[in-house]
Amino acid sequence: MTGDAPRPAVFLDRDGVLNLLVERGGVLVSPSVAADFRICEGAPEAVAALRRAGLPVFVVTNQPDLARGGLDWRQHELMLDALRSAVAVDEVGVCPHDDADRCACRKPAPGLLQDLARRHGIDLSRSVVVGDGWKDVEAGRRAGCRTILLRRPYNEAASADVVVGTLADAVARILEPGSRISS
Repeated sequence: MTGDAPRPAVFLDRDGVLNLLVERGGVLVSPSVAADFRICEGAPEAVAALRRAGLPVFVVTNQPDLARGGLDWRQHELMLDALRSAVAVDEVGVCPHDDADRCACRKPAPGLLQDLARRHGIDLSRSVVVGDGWKDVEAGRRAGCRTILLRRPYNEAASADVVVGTLADAVARILEPGSRISS
């Protein structure tokens, strides 16, 4: 952390926000092989707009299939490499645990956000979490952040401070004049 005053940031979930989910057995799930990893249309441009506005952008992602054995570490790293080469983010925080591990980093716990904030001089009370599920929203709430939910057919019961359809819509809300977040 630098000696600068804490600044706001944007925390993005990975699967369903920056990359597409894949259908497996009629259910949308996180990709488990790099060959299935596809960046969402408009994600690189949306993140670039945040960066141009001077906001750090972090990815916070649960990857329980690492603990469960459904995701190989090498495939996971290949997907992270693909993400980083397509979307300019400051850092990717990953929780590799399952619920039974009872860790502080698995969303809805706020540990990933708090760790990144501590290490990068981030003011969580001026920051935003953008996700596609209740765990993303709850992690943001527990960390003291504003929350934005990307509405999807699988999350109709979830709510957040703001609900929008796309990442571009979320970025527009974050950057609009009078928004709680400013650099």
